[in-house]
Amino acid sequence: MEIGVFIPIGNNGWLISDNSPTYMPTFELNKQIVQKAEGYGLDFALSMIKLRGFGGRTEHWDHNLESFTLMAGLAAVTSKIKLFASSAILTLPPAICARMAVTIDSIAPGRFGVNIVTGWQPAEYEQMGLWPGNSYFGYRYDYAEEYVQVMKDLWTHGKSDFKGKHFTMTDCKLSPLPSQPIKIIAAGQSERGTRFAAEHADYNFMGASGHNQPHTFEKGATALKKAAEITGRNVGAMVLFMIIAEDTDEMAQKKWDWYAEGVDLDATSWVAKQAVQDVKAGSAATATRISGADNPVNLNGGALIGSFETVAKLLDEAAGLAGTKGIMLIFDDFLEGLDKFGKKIQPLMKSRSHVNGLAAA
Repeated sequence: MEIGVFIPIGNNGWLISDNSPTYMPTFELNKQIVQKAEGYGLDFALSMIKLRGFGGRTEHWDHNLESFTLMAGLAAVTSKIKLFASSAILTLPPAICARMAVTIDSIAPGRFGVNIVTGWQPAEYEQMGLWPGNSYFGYRYDYAEEYVQVMKDLWTHGKSDFKGKHFTMTDCKLSPLPSQPIKIIAAGQSERGTRFAAEHADYNFMGASGHNQPHTFEKGATALKKAAEITGRNVGAMVLFMIIAEDTDEMAQKKWDWYAEGVDLDATSWVAKQAVQDVKAGSAATATRISGADNPVNLNGGALIGSFETVAKLLDEAAGLAGTKGIMLIFDDFLEGLDKFGKKIQPLMKSRSHVNGLAAA
């Protein structure tokens, strides 16, 4: 079971609250986080791409770094951990994305991959005149398929003559080639998105929901597993959990309740209005989950809240569900949270026994 960290490329991480830790995104902070994660034997670090925040009192995600350039910097100061950057595919041509990926692979051979972001928040793109209109929701995975095909052509053959509806390549060249095949992450939750992941990705990013309910992503993971059986490809779920861990269940719950009391409803309401613009989103889609948030302080994302023993048990439960290939962690305070995970949670996890054995040796 691979474990990674979803690094805070945007301000204040994934809690939208006046009461949670506040911090600006900096290279230094993310360097410390990723080096600490590498030291504890985590397998990967992934950074999102966010081009416009949610506003509100907390100015949530109004302050962001850029994903590829950040990961290039982190590639130069790490040696083992895998690194994934995110491409907002409406903003970055596939041939340029492919070349950027090869450049980072040159810095960190065999350790780099690309997360494909089709886009669900129109305001990110409207501000730059790049939003094709809401009809894009209906063909975004067709667009993404062509995008990935162009990149794979270039990475494999150093050349692409791809001719599609959205992209046309004419003797497009790329050299040097990557040292190893570059992994692709998708985030499809709908039936169409799941099929895209099964046909083109190595991992499919998905979120759980609610508190201490690791099984809530199981339906999506099972659908992905079935789709991957049809394509004959090794694709698995990469699941996101927020970790709030303390010495006791009661202490962790008290901290969570404090964060929830300070929720910035102006910010969460704004993003919910963005999410409902995808009127055809299914029940499993990101837009649906966000717009119907029961726990708006973290946009209804899955949270594991409890003692170190409780969280370790819940993570093992998630790891054991069919189709799970990786778990990605977020924390309220990333540096403190990684120390708690590395020293007090991971040693209790059966699914991480291989890492614990190396640490003991």
